[in-house]
Amino acid sequence: MTTMPGRRTNDSSREQSVMVIKRERDIAGAEAAARIVVQVHERLVDFLKPGQTLADIDAFVGQSLKSLKAKSCFINYRIPGHDAFPSHSCLSVNDCVVHGTHDMSDAPLEVGDIISIDIGSKHNGWIGDAAWTYAIRECSDEARRLMDVGKESLRRGIAAMQPGAKLIGWAEAVQRCVEDEAGFSLVRGLGGHGYGKTLHGPPFVSNVVPTRPGEWPDANKVFLEGMLVAVEPMLCAGAHHVLNAPGEWPIRTVDGSLSVHYEADVLITADGPRDLTEGLDALPDVVG
Repeated sequence: MTTMPGRRTNDSSREQSVMVIKRERDIAGAEAAARIVVQVHERLVDFLKPGQTLADIDAFVGQSLKSLKAKSCFINYRIPGHDAFPSHSCLSVNDCVVHGTHDMSDAPLEVGDIISIDIGSKHNGWIGDAAWTYAIRECSDEARRLMDVGKESLRRGIAAMQPGAKLIGWAEAVQRCVEDEAGFSLVRGLGGHGYGKTLHGPPFVSNVVPTRPGEWPDANKVFLEGMLVAVEPMLCAGAHHVLNAPGEWPIRTVDGSLSVHYEADVLITADGPRDLTEGLDALPDVVG
């Protein structure tokens, strides 16, 4: 689940320092929570098909988390001034960028739809939080290219997350891939975040380089060894503007263009970034 700079949530208001872990038992806890998210995505590959409703999919996610001795850290999540999030997962179809809910539509999935599914697990006190995008049975050339660029931007961005490197290096790598090379756009005002035993914490990790002073206060902070960060490019085929404010759900593209969302959990180690959600990139793009 995405966050925005300066947002104080029910989680981040209690955790103001960056989560840094170095003890083996803490690393094992973060690994286990992230692995559960990967396992649920792996189950979804065999479950997703035309005709399913968002409620069907969300129920499957909730049941899968329970069977893995975890629970959703999204359902009933609150941002001050907004209703509690009603779903186990974020289910964002076609022009929905992020934060789609199981009850926003009862229309069944159709052949050619693309759906981004963001799953948050809580297991033994640790959080896992990762999203992936799937096409239902087939996809257009535009959707295929958008998905390919989304995955590549995530890969390049993670490679830039070296210990001691500035956070802005992540944004430079992602924005170069998505906007400069591919001609797609990245949503402004939403981005990745620190996490650990709470869903959202500092630092905020923008997907774009700031264009004015104060736009991204964390830009020149560095990736610290032991830091846990959920990073998540959100790409649009058209304009980068969205209809809803960042703290609302769901968030849609302003022009109805397609959008994809990819998110990974990364532990910064002395040897470089370690993707705790490794295996998501091996999932098929087209399912059902």
